[in-house]
Amino acid sequence: MSRFQVAYVPIGVPTFHLESAQKEFEKSISLIQSFCSDAAVPQEMLLSIDKLNGFLDSINPDLIILQNVTFANAAYAGEVLKRFECPLLLWTLREPVIDGGRLRLNSLTGAFSAANTIKQFRKEPFEYIFGSPEELNVQDKVKAVIAAAKLKKTMKGIKLSAVGHTPQGFGFGRALDAEMLKTFGVTLECIEARELIDKAKSFSDEDIKPFLEDASKRMNGLENTPEKNRMDFARLYKAYKDYCDSGNVKALASRCWPDFFTAFGTPVCAALAMLNDLGVAAACEADTYGALSMYMCMELTSRPAFFGDPVSMDEKENTVTFWHCGTAACSLAREDTGAKVDVHCNRKIGPTLDFGCKAEKEVTIFRVGKNSDGEFRFFIAGGEALDKPKQFNGTSLVVKTKSCADEIINKSVLAGWEPHFVVAFGNVEKELEILANMLNIKVEIY
Repeated sequence: MSRFQVAYVPIGVPTFHLESAQKEFEKSISLIQSFCSDAAVPQEMLLSIDKLNGFLDSINPDLIILQNVTFANAAYAGEVLKRFECPLLLWTLREPVIDGGRLRLNSLTGAFSAANTIKQFRKEPFEYIFGSPEELNVQDKVKAVIAAAKLKKTMKGIKLSAVGHTPQGFGFGRALDAEMLKTFGVTLECIEARELIDKAKSFSDEDIKPFLEDASKRMNGLENTPEKNRMDFARLYKAYKDYCDSGNVKALASRCWPDFFTAFGTPVCAALAMLNDLGVAAACEADTYGALSMYMCMELTSRPAFFGDPVSMDEKENTVTFWHCGTAACSLAREDTGAKVDVHCNRKIGPTLDFGCKAEKEVTIFRVGKNSDGEFRFFIAGGEALDKPKQFNGTSLVVKTKSCADEIINKSVLAGWEPHFVVAFGNVEKELEILANMLNIKVEIY
């Protein structure tokens, strides 16, 4: 895949105050390059259609930042739109001086002219920001738009694997390959769980030695797991990692129960936890949209994301507890316990992870889901991960939500949201909302 490219397109006409425009042009380039060092920028302001077309000939953008460095008529935006279909951020500059004298830039009128044209060309929303490059809200918006556009492009180059079928009653996580490719650009690969189980069974003790050593360094108490289960876990770890490495799989949704208990005798939970630690988004119960949600969050934060069910609410603390059987990345564990290992809460077979997650000042609760009409939608909510020990056997995370927790639970249940959610370690609410706009997907903010 070609390298991600941001293109800065500063349009205008030479009849306004060019000294003021030049200052904003230079500051805008510095801001954009601080977030994307190799952004495509023109050597001068594009103050004629000829200069605009000359620059457009030289770019192949994945995101266009179209800025009215001064007023420009609709023909300028038209030239851009007839060439490119990539995401677009329209940026209006604030008037540098209001002193009863000359209108220096008239950028805002230009924005209305450009936006009117954009709406004629496109059905999906475009992004917009008003303000000067030194303003914090402008900086945050530009940064978020670049991150979202980069993620949109990155998804077109990844493979997501569904390992086995969803269990009975868990069909909400089942995806169609054509739908996944059309909506997100993601290639969906499907294999049977027995393929990886058979592969795991074929490994010798010598084959899995480095995987057992790696896991022992990350986990606390793996040595207490019965030897057969410990060795079989390492076999699964190698089978899954080899599969992801050889197939360039960046996200994975694996069937877990009952097969790995009944057909293999050892749960897959800890193997998925290791993948999450290594940067492969790994969800259980074959939830492909859960794995996709994890991947998005991990790309935006450069950290593992937590995957689990909302299992408890405390109205007084304004918290929601997220939990699952034990697939959380070891690096998310509290420092006082480390990535503690125990047995599966229901099947009483190990190893699974068993810890409370560390505190984090800002987290984002997220889910790629579908409404009752089968249309995609994004669930987005913000909060803080509290310093809490594990709440139940397995891995857990307690989130103090920005909004009223009681309202979030009631509204999301009534809206029919799926029972699996992702918690990103970082505030990526704005990036996810922008990504939804780029994909023309509805957003529900809680």
